[in-house]
Order: sequence, then C-alpha cells, then structure tokens
Amino acid sequence: MKFNPFLEKPKKLEACVMSFKDLAPKPYDKNEASPYTRVRCILMNGTEYESVWFGHQFHRHCSDNDLRRTLAMVRRQEQQQQKLIAGLKPVDENLLETTIGYEQLAVDLTAFLAQHVKDQHVKDALDFALLEDFDHLYRYANLLETDMGAKAEDYVGDYTEVTPGRPTVAHHRHPYDEVKAPISNKKATPFDQCAVSIITAAEQQTMNYYMNLGGFYKNQKGRELYTEIGLVEEQHVSQYGSLIDPTASWFEMCLMHEYIECYLYYSMLQDESDKEVKKIWEMLLEQEIAHLHAAAQNLKKFEKKEWQEVIPNGEFPELIKLHSNIDYIRKILGSTATRTAHREGYVNIKDLEDSANFFKYQNKLFKKPEQVASHKVIADHQNRFGEDYRFEVKPNPVKELQNRREDNVTLGRVKQK
Repeated sequence: MKFNPFLEKPKKLEACVMSFKDLAPKPYDKNEASPYTRVRCILMNGTEYESVWFGHQFHRHCSDNDLRRTLAMVRRQEQQQQKLIAGLKPVDENLLETTIGYEQLAVDLTAFLAQHVKDQHVKDALDFALLEDFDHLYRYANLLETDMGAKAEDYVGDYTEVTPGRPTVAHHRHPYDEVKAPISNKKATPFDQCAVSIITAAEQQTMNYYMNLGGFYKNQKGRELYTEIGLVEEQHVSQYGSLIDPTASWFEMCLMHEYIECYLYYSMLQDESDKEVKKIWEMLLEQEIAHLHAAAQNLKKFEKKEWQEVIPNGEFPELIKLHSNIDYIRKILGSTATRTAHREGYVNIKDLEDSANFFKYQNKLFKKPEQVASHKVIADHQNRFGEDYRFEVKPNPVKELQNRREDNVTLGRVKQK
C-alpha cells in the first residue's frame, strides 16, 4: 500500500511533547524478542541521534530566532524519541551483547540496501563495507564466548552467519581513500537518496557507541578491540557520508531528514513482531509526520519552495525490511574479499601499486598484524578452545578463511604471488 506522509493531517507540534512516564517504556525481553526487534531499536536510536545533531548544526547556522525556536521544539522532541527508544534496551543486556546487535544491524541493513539501490557506485560502497562489518561481528562474537561463555547465535538467531569476512586488519586505510563521489538528488532514485542517508546514520551510531563505551569494557583486550573497530567505523561514516548530495540547502536537508524518519518508522511498523514496540513505532510515526510538515512550512516560508521541488513524489519508495541475507553475503564475500578502497573506487589488492597510501598507512599503524586487537581476540579464543567461534550454514566461501585454527591476516591486505 502506498503511503505519502505529506498528505496526512499532522498533529500540532506542542501535542507531540511526551511526559517522563512516556519516556520509561517496558524494555523488550532479550531472551524472547526477535533479534530484529533489537536491531530495529538500534537503527531508530541511531536515526534519532542523527536528527538531533543535524538539528543542532542547522540551529548554529541560522540567525532567525523564530526559526531557531521551531528547530528547538522539534529537536527536543527528537531527543525525547531517542530517549524512549534507548529505554527499550533491557537492563540485563550488557555492552557486548548490545554490540552483537549493532553489528547484525550493520550486516543485514547494508546487505538489504545493496540489493535494492540502482546506483552502481553506491552499491559498490555498500558491498565493500558489508564484508568489514561482517568480520566485526565475527571478532566480537569470539570475544563474547571467551569473556562471557555466551554464543552469538543466541542473539542473532539463525538469520546471520558468524564467520570471517575481509579480515579487520585489512580495513585500516588512508583517510584519502574513504572519500567517494556524491550522488545527485536530481538524478538518484528516491530509494537511493534515502539509502545513503540511512546507512550513514546507522554507521555513525555504531561509531559513536564504540567511541563512548569502548573504554568501559572490563579488560584491556576488549578495550583495544573497540578502539580498533571504532576507527574502522569512522572510515565507514566518511565513506557513506561522502555519498550524500552536498548541494542541498539546510532547509532541503531538514525536509529530507524528517521524510526519512517517517519512512523508517513506517517501515519498522510493517514488520515489527513485538506488540508493545509496534505501538511505539506507530506513535513516533505520527510525531514525525508533524515534524515533516513543520519542515515543509519552513522550506516554503524561508526559501519559497514547495516540498514537491525537493521530493517530487512524496510516496515512500520500497520499504526497508530487516531479514536474513546469508546467500547474498556469501556471494559478495566469495567474489570481493580481496578488494580494498582506492580513491573514489575499489580495486583488488594485487592491482594496487606498492607506493599506494594504503601500504604506507598500514605501516604507520602497526608493524606486525599479530599486534592488532582484532587478531589477538581470535588467537585468544583459538588458544583456549582449540579453534575460533563460528556459526555457519556451510564452510566459509573463501578458501583462505576456512581454517578455524589459524586467523588469516593477509587477505585483502598483502599482495599474493
């Protein structure tokens, strides 16, 4: 069924303010809820986080105080929405368990978007980072069993495999190689426009989570792993953020932010299996429609533009669906694991010149791969249990990654003869 939020009658902004009672929801049960309920909460938490910080930046780049008051009202409500969603996480879900959810979201959201975008450049970026988030899930899963005796399969269900991707040690690239060519909103499909912003916000949320909470992990090994992977998330945010059309005005960007929030809440609402969480998505969608109409009014008042000039057809594109992508991920892993980023594109590591920035940057970060945390957590698990932890439907599609007693640290990083 087609849905156009611009055609909905909005609530008044003041009616969207929630009480503290509203901001204390009953958390989902980590042992009973679907893994995708968990990842939906993470996705929408990150979406609201992005909206809040965009609102602050917009506020700091305009001088009209009437406009800034409207922005402050919407931003306060976005803060309330973020706090409400954050409160859905149960008290007994620890930092590392939540991390498994973050990486499952990164894997399955990226895989879904990659299969539906039309722009090949955007698809290449998604497929490339997909294999890195996939490997991050594997690294954290091994830390989970070593430190807590828990198995990641109990958190991801049978939806997402846990097996090596492109090794994390190969992810550390020169910052120049993370900058890609932006899309044009005038040429890109509505889905592609939404996709680049959604994945940027999702990866940014992961980056922020690791930046803030990694230092609270209970041992040095884990702290170092969060540091290492947190730096890779910075790379992913740079890559994805560079895809967003930079020519849009502040008012156009504001309209697009609110539209995407409506789009995501509507998408989450269609698939949510937890009845109480579903009610929350429905309520927040109603609030976001009010925010969208406020953004449209500001666009018209300050730039004399109708919303149709920014989003010609207000109907939502194909909805976001979080589901298993095992076959697709295996296909991409089997065909692109040896790629690295190089300027605006991606190349097989064997085709990279010896003088490339990638090799120089790697050498600055570490001299031996055995020194990096992402390798040490696997070696630690292998020493303790005799092999690494995996949850596979069949052997890894890359021959070099099939040995469970030896962590590969050369694939996608070292030229093979």
